[in-house]
Amino acid sequence: MIYSLYIINKAGGLVYQRDFAEQLEKLSSNDYLVLAGTFHGVHAITSKISPVPSSSGIEVLEAETFKLICTQTLTGTKFLLVTDPQHQNVEVLQKKVYDLYSNFVMKNPFHTPEMPIRSDQFDAGLTKLISEA
Repeated sequence: MIYSLYIINKAGGLVYQRDFAEQLEKLSSNDYLVLAGTFHGVHAITSKISPVPSSSGIEVLEAETFKLICTQTLTGTKFLLVTDPQHQNVEVLQKKVYDLYSNFVMKNPFHTPEMPIRSDQFDAGLTKLISEA
């Protein structure tokens, strides 16, 4: 099961957040912003303290009740997908989410990079993708 998706810009600002499971507790807008900023900071710290040279930071965070997968693009945008711990093929799903983002957000001439994402086509594509996952 896919719980939620977060997209964080290179400065650590939350540009997109969507929950896909009804049982999730609804947070305030400010809480989502704090969560994104905190993850951005932790991601930066882990890339610096990693014993592996040129580490990209946190890629997977596993807990008993969820798994968080982070994919960072070359531009610094982070895609966080929160799933149940047993969900398979998350990398394939992340790639499809990025494809939707590329097609409906980045190719939109009215979208300003690093700003919140407002795209009905992106939302519809995500709805379809998650319902098939």
